[in-house]
Amino acid sequence: MIAQQATAAEPPLLRPTDPLSVRAPHFPPKAKNVIFLFMDGGPSQMDTFDPKPRLALEHMQPIRMDNTPTTVFNISNKVFASPFSFAQYGESGHWVSELFPHVAGCVDDLCIVRSMTANFSEHTAANYFIHSGSGFQGRPSMGSWLTYGLGSECKDLPGFVVLDSGLIPPGGMDCFGAGFLPASYQGTLFRRGEHPIADLEPREAAGEAQRGKLQLLSKLNQGVLERFGEVSELEAVIANYELAFRMQSAVPDLLEISGETEATRQLYGLDEDDTSEFGRQCLLARRMVERGVRFVELLTPRRQGQDRWDQHQRLEAGHRVNSRAVDKPIAGLLKDLKSRGLLDETLVVWGGEFGRTPTAQIGESQDPKTVGRDHNPFGFTMWLAGGGVKPGTVYGATDEYGYFAIENKVHMHDLHATILHLLGLDHKRLTFPFSGRDMRLTDVHGEIVQDILA
Repeated sequence: MIAQQATAAEPPLLRPTDPLSVRAPHFPPKAKNVIFLFMDGGPSQMDTFDPKPRLALEHMQPIRMDNTPTTVFNISNKVFASPFSFAQYGESGHWVSELFPHVAGCVDDLCIVRSMTANFSEHTAANYFIHSGSGFQGRPSMGSWLTYGLGSECKDLPGFVVLDSGLIPPGGMDCFGAGFLPASYQGTLFRRGEHPIADLEPREAAGEAQRGKLQLLSKLNQGVLERFGEVSELEAVIANYELAFRMQSAVPDLLEISGETEATRQLYGLDEDDTSEFGRQCLLARRMVERGVRFVELLTPRRQGQDRWDQHQRLEAGHRVNSRAVDKPIAGLLKDLKSRGLLDETLVVWGGEFGRTPTAQIGESQDPKTVGRDHNPFGFTMWLAGGGVKPGTVYGATDEYGYFAIENKVHMHDLHATILHLLGLDHKRLTFPFSGRDMRLTDVHGEIVQDILA
């Protein structure tokens, strides 16, 4: 891994500690970095990685089980067969939908968890929950906890980066916030376009004048710290000014992809209309972990009027558009990481805040093309790759309809505990004092899913 060092031209560090300095894990880690491919809106498990033949046998018949409503949108109890075909791939022979032909080629690297469960069926609370382990606003994000616990090996970029592909999920930037942790650990959003970070470009030529201003600013801020003691927000401001100075040269170099080979451009789909946006983000994620960024999150792209995986209506059309945008770039990312020897130390996580119901939502027109699915937190699919998980495996199961997890249930707290474990952190020991008790990502819950560890 390439760990970027501070340049000789940077101003001296005038505060007692660097909040992003590398810290030792609790025990030897399997992974050093995380790339979180967040599929905002809730992809349908029975249309992607959890095939259910029974749905085709009972299509548009009343479901023959107790179908506890998940949200107020559940307006039908009729079974909805998947409009997509499935096939077996790889030496593992695991089933993957036609929606993901490129990811299917990487199935032997995936650990597919078909028994995920969560606590919330409404987007905002569910988004907070998958990110922070709490359905309430204002708790630290998983990326914040990891950078708080381990710091970052990259000194020229933030330790926790969020790559915007066109859509901020419900819940807004609080999904990536540091909550009660020091502000230095919050996610930094890289937006699309020519200027991913506002005001990053120097207003004057870089040189002695700019360094002198930063030195003076640091000296003044240090005086405030000496008078009032530790102030998290001020320390974060000081650290951010210093980091921003280094980022002025690091970010343009990071974003300059014209030097990538034609093979790489094809691998990520950089020159194809459907995949160019998310392909670029996947490539940037690889370049970031290569430089030592601790946690990179990618957000769902907006394509052809589809802005999320939340298809209450027109599921077939919506899932096709969304999968075309991400399938080839994700496969390209996995292959690229593997070819560079980075997959073993990078944990890739794919999934949304919940799944979908096997029952149909039918629009007023009764047109079959308008059929969608409701939210479902009782049993859905996420997958992991690299970073110490068992490749080519499927863990857990839902019932014959795909409604409820029934075998080897994995709660979101369990997933968080497992991710921390893979990076060498004991989720019970990674705590921060707040509101009268030691807080943690998993609250008072969570068990490591030992069976998916390599």
